[in-house]
Amino acid sequence: MNDDLRAEIRAAVTAILDREDRTGRAWKELSEGGFHLVSVPEAAGGSGGGLGELAVVVEVAAFHAVPVPVAETAFLAGWLLARAGLSVPAGMTVASLDEARGHRQDGVLRLSGRLRVPWARHARHVVTMARCEDGNVVAVVPGDAELVTAENLAGEPRDLLILDGVAAAASAAAPPGLDATALLMRGALARSVQLAAAARAVLVSARHYVTEREQFGRPLARFQAVQQHLAALAAQVTAMQVSAEAAVAAVEHEDADAGVAVAAAKAATSAGARQVTAIGHQLHGALGYSSEHHLGAVTTRLWAWREEFGNESHWHDHLATALHDRAWWPLLTGDAG
Repeated sequence: MNDDLRAEIRAAVTAILDREDRTGRAWKELSEGGFHLVSVPEAAGGSGGGLGELAVVVEVAAFHAVPVPVAETAFLAGWLLARAGLSVPAGMTVASLDEARGHRQDGVLRLSGRLRVPWARHARHVVTMARCEDGNVVAVVPGDAELVTAENLAGEPRDLLILDGVAAAASAAAPPGLDATALLMRGALARSVQLAAAARAVLVSARHYVTEREQFGRPLARFQAVQQHLAALAAQVTAMQVSAEAAVAAVEHEDADAGVAVAAAKAATSAGARQVTAIGHQLHGALGYSSEHHLGAVTTRLWAWREEFGNESHWHDHLATALHDRAWWPLLTGDAG
């Protein structure tokens, strides 16, 4: 773990996203700096680095609630391409959340299906898993295919890409273990990092607001009820951060129980989003619901990301199945003996 490198990345990305004009220029500056492809090997067209470094970029973007697809580029699209031995094409490249159907015609792989694709309207290429008669493949399709635009609750693009025999621009056989389930798990990890970061933004905003806002001649933070709400909020945010960080570390180190760590993180962060948003809006009062206030940009993302790549119910069921008939106490405590 290179803490110095991660600190430098955090400082650089924060400097880009802290600027007042960040919405218009953020993606351009992040991509020019190679931050959108951190963790993708240089041989595949990325910036190198590890999953921990990528998590820092995704975390900072989520904390600032800036509309940039850093999770959908390196975390998903770049990862899929690198696993399949393909290079990342020029321009914004994002990943589909769904599988396509593939068939070969005159030596050309053609794809069909209706695919949910975050940020598809802005992408030059879309990476998708495709199920073919000879096995799973990773394929790249042009981003200018037929498109139906849509947004999630936070206003982030969640478009529908319609493929009807579209020729793949590039493709390769998926290695063993790389399938729709693996993509779902990877997406759940990305959303866990984002949820934890957005929750921390709610906590920071709430602390600032109750410290600055006065009632009956003293700051709101001096009232016992407010202090209790802040304590509950801080505890929930800490739990979300710890679970997300543990999952990133487990996947980065290829731990045997990395899948369990990711499932637990997505379950914990999705469930925690409900309490965090409820307390955050309660502490901010009516101000937090105004379109001008930053809180709304954060909490709508918490509500949206909570459901994406499986909500807490999905991952609780997954955990129950994974841990059935297992010695779960050593797993919880880390005591193999």
